[in-house]
Amino acid sequence: MHFINKVLDYSNNSSIFAMLEPAKPLNDAQMCGSFFYYIMISHTVPFGKGYTAARDLVSLLQERGLFVSNTSRAEHFLEHIGYYRLSAYMYPLLKIPKNLHLYKEGATFEQVMMLYRFDKKLRVFLFNELEKIEVAVRCAIVNIGSFMTRDPFWMIDSANFVNQSKFLKTMDLIGHEMCRSREDFIIHFKETYSDPYPPAWIISEILPFGIITNIYNNIRDKKIKKRISQSFGLQIAPFESWLTIVTLTRNACCHHSRVWNKQNTIRPMAPNITTHPWVTLQTDSLRIYYNICIIKYFLDVISPNNDMLQKMKMLFTDFPEVDLHALGFPHGWEEEPLWRI
Repeated sequence: MHFINKVLDYSNNSSIFAMLEPAKPLNDAQMCGSFFYYIMISHTVPFGKGYTAARDLVSLLQERGLFVSNTSRAEHFLEHIGYYRLSAYMYPLLKIPKNLHLYKEGATFEQVMMLYRFDKKLRVFLFNELEKIEVAVRCAIVNIGSFMTRDPFWMIDSANFVNQSKFLKTMDLIGHEMCRSREDFIIHFKETYSDPYPPAWIISEILPFGIITNIYNNIRDKKIKKRISQSFGLQIAPFESWLTIVTLTRNACCHHSRVWNKQNTIRPMAPNITTHPWVTLQTDSLRIYYNICIIKYFLDVISPNNDMLQKMKMLFTDFPEVDLHALGFPHGWEEEPLWRI
């Protein structure tokens, strides 16, 4: 299909839009789509900024209104943590419009480091809780899958999976992990048995959690998927959605990415039915609070009487300056049934 350009006036400060119109009339099949196609042409420019030493960065921050009580200490942090990483914690301290890079009255470098330390503690706290969920989900998928298929090698049988392309990618990853693993149990299996791959309960121990969730998503038999999701008091769709959130949050914590004041890239699904208490207040599902609620829900299933709330309150007590609203915590969150069991 050929297109001709038509001039558009639609533009903003960073981009312009071009509209493509079919050069010839469309047939009925083609008309099922859009008549016009829009492409965005960005007003981008080559990156022209050079490297700036820590001492010069401190001076720049001071010029922009950020109070630095100890310049040598600030230089040390910039050298060992990096300006780019710390800039995320500087952002809420900027005046509006933020593109002027001028700081609010009273903004300090100590506030930046406080937010950085809080985020670090938050990641450690969440990762500790996520580990319990990862182990439990991994175990449920392996045990229920093995029981219902009556096959210890069900994970490497293509007949058990819907999307064969995804299955082949999973097999490539399994093969890669088998080759690189130096775990004693993998070496023992290779030296003892003639099978090319070990059973599911061994394979699962060397696979990243993201691959385990992909295996679940690709299972053909809905009865198996339903049994697994029901073991956590959820229906299949929200269970899959929440596993994605758990994986993304885990990866962020594991790779030292920012968790504080960060939005989810995907919106987790709200469950219609749960066997355990869930949130009742209006909550922004793109904020980290919603992820924390998902973690708490899973923990209530796999570890009743857990102390997640107590540990979280201790963290907030250690950092009273942190605005919980920036994390998505609604007013009255402590009274939610989820947090009262």
